[in-house]
Amino acid sequence: MTTTSGLADLTGDYVLDPAHTRIGFVARHAMVTKVRGAFHAFEGSAHLDGTDPSRSSGQVVIKTESIDTGVEQRDQHLRANDFLDAPAFPEITFRSTAVEARSDSEYRVTGDLTVKDTTRSVTIDFEYTGNAVDPYGNLRVGLEGSVTISRKDYGVTWNAALEGGGVLVGDKVVLEFDISAIKQK
Repeated sequence: MTTTSGLADLTGDYVLDPAHTRIGFVARHAMVTKVRGAFHAFEGSAHLDGTDPSRSSGQVVIKTESIDTGVEQRDQHLRANDFLDAPAFPEITFRSTAVEARSDSEYRVTGDLTVKDTTRSVTIDFEYTGNAVDPYGNLRVGLEGSVTISRKDYGVTWNAALEGGGVLVGDKVVLEFDISAIKQK
């Protein structure tokens, strides 16, 4: 693998590589531990402008049904009406509205996140982790980012009280993005 030099070389249109991209989440369970999971079916694209990052944009469409925490019973509950209601709301979407360069490797991406027909603006801090030309001649770029949201802001309000106080599912959810994107020719 070789790397390109200069962000201007990166300007172009990209698609997410689902085999090497992870869209995950972390939520507090029973006030004492964290449950981690991911969505396995998604597609996304981006336009990167290496000369003027503010002219960059991106969007992701996630298939709600693809949620996976490694426990099928829990996953079925998360797909049900108590949480994501996958039959009624089959997609979670993110569409950028602004990109701001914070440094040569840090970018702040603001956009509209839609979950269960509720759209709210979120800002995700991304780190540019590098680029490489793969063995097939594809230019790839890597980005990592995360944002914490309130699930209640998106109408995901189900919970159960714990006998000793507190609740079964925490309100805050960390969304995690480990992205490998391939430049389109």
